[in-house]
Amino acid sequence: MILEHGGDRTGFMEKYGREPLDFSVNISPLGMPEGAFRAASEALLHADRYPDPLCRKLRAALAAHHNVPTENIVCGAGAADLIYRLGAAVRPKRALIPVPAFSEYEKALRLRRCEIRRYYLDEKRDFRLDEGVLSALTPEIDLVFLCEPGNPAGVTTDPSLLRRILARCREHKILLAVDECFLPFVDEEKSMISELGEGGVLIFRAFTKFYAMAGLRIGYCITDERGLAEKLFACGQPWAVSEIAQAAGIAALNDTAYAEAVRKTVRENRTLLAQGLAGLGLRVVPGEANFLLFYAEDQELGEELAREGILIRDCANYEGLSSGWFRVSVRTAFENEKLLKTLRSLM
Repeated sequence: MILEHGGDRTGFMEKYGREPLDFSVNISPLGMPEGAFRAASEALLHADRYPDPLCRKLRAALAAHHNVPTENIVCGAGAADLIYRLGAAVRPKRALIPVPAFSEYEKALRLRRCEIRRYYLDEKRDFRLDEGVLSALTPEIDLVFLCEPGNPAGVTTDPSLLRRILARCREHKILLAVDECFLPFVDEEKSMISELGEGGVLIFRAFTKFYAMAGLRIGYCITDERGLAEKLFACGQPWAVSEIAQAAGIAALNDTAYAEAVRKTVRENRTLLAQGLAGLGLRVVPGEANFLLFYAEDQELGEELAREGILIRDCANYEGLSSGWFRVSVRTAFENEKLLKTLRSLM
């Protein structure tokens, strides 16, 4: 079995015999909110019980947080769980995916024998979605995946273009699925949640990245497409979200101080990290989230850093990228400087 994503700490430890300094996954550098950790710990006392399969308290908290109807929300074991459910619920014949992108979109659709059409993003535009995608949204397309901000480039789409894409999708009855798992690091005002109401939209979110809950597996989606929430729920196992994860999620939503601290930390450290990488002569994409994509002539850079105890994401297996592209998360100032210092010694 071959893992194609970052964060393979177990594999790293088996190979190198030590814990890595992990820049390969884009998790909040501040760790899980303290209140969420306490709530998860207290929920362990009830681990002998089945969790609420409907996630009623969590969905009510999410509905209040996003100002949307509770019945439009479905929770799952991370956003990836819901991406696979979407393929099962909709069973599209043809789908459009701008690339490079998160590989699970395509894998989930191929399980349903869906024909994939790729829209290749231009490196010269920093892999930012452009107006050309509008011509690719033809009537025979059933579903389109967008990622805001994109992964692995970390850039967002102009809001006016997003509205035009939505209008084209509604005109041709194309379901627009928008992955906003990294948007809380950027700007909530850019969310497509504000466009819900007329049908045809589904938005993915997760506690994984922003609240550093990757191990708890908790995500959700919001949709205004009639009947889709019920189908998504039916396409997954009923106890997908543990009581521990549900409790942690509710607590995290209430911690506004944590959210502000994360955004401030990432914003400041991203600028310094980008400047440091560029100062080494690397081609750095000006990402807006908690990670940066860069190109290095040394295609073995990932392996060289691994030998120094640092794990980064080699992006050569992304459709639309070549060898030499790497992604690093934005960590604390101390961790970022350690990465830059190690890069200087290697380069």
